Amino acid sequence: MAYQPNNEAITSGTERTRVFLQPIAAPSILGLYGLAGATFMVAARMAHWYGDAATYLTLVPFAALFGGLAQFLAGMWAFKARDGIATAMHGMWGAFWMAFGGLGLIWAIGRLPVPMNGAAFPGLGFWFIVVAAITWVGAAAAMAESKVFAAVLIFFAAGATAGAVGTLTGVEAINILAGWLLIIGSIIAWYNASALMLNEAFGREVWSLGRADRARAMPPISTGAGEPGVIHGQA
Repeated sequence: MAYQPNNEAITSGTERTRVFLQPIAAPSILGLYGLAGATFMVAARMAHWYGDAATYLTLVPFAALFGGLAQFLAGMWAFKARDGIATAMHGMWGAFWMAFGGLGLIWAIGRLPVPMNGAAFPGLGFWFIVVAAITWVGAAAAMAESKVFAAVLIFFAAGATAGAVGTLTGVEAINILAGWLLIIGSIIAWYNASALMLNEAFGREVWSLGRADRARAMPPISTGAGEPGVIHGQA
């Protein structure tokens, strides 16, 4: 039997559009913790806090999984939350740390020598150029939303810039500076992730995120273009 529309119901004006929101936790909680944890461990080695060149071989599995895979997934969930900046930053840095894990595998099987202190490593230097260029733009964009997240990206961009110079020239002092800049960025990233988690758990601002005036003024539910009731961004 063919479907017969209820014309009376259609023309009565009694219908109501129902919008169903799909709740989503802030993906940057995981993403920033992954970024902070992996970067802190590798950057502390860069700053000569511990270990030697071979220490990288023990770090790369953790960096690839925590800073790489976990953060990359957070970036994809940030896409679902309509957070373009977090999508780009977590996706790009997550891919970087997964690639670093692949580099560690190449070191482990002896296809490439582990770089010793003071040795130039142009291949890694050009990686740093790419991530620095993207992160500087992300830092500028983050200023419109959160001063804390912008600070995270500024230090990561500065650290990647110094890392590019240090690995291209082989000047170890610059690599040490890069390590310190990335360590500071990791600490701020830990604070940012913790603030997101605490604020979500308590339903109020426990730790400040330095929200910009634009972000504070934005309604929690934005109609968007043809997307009534869709929630944008991460609270």
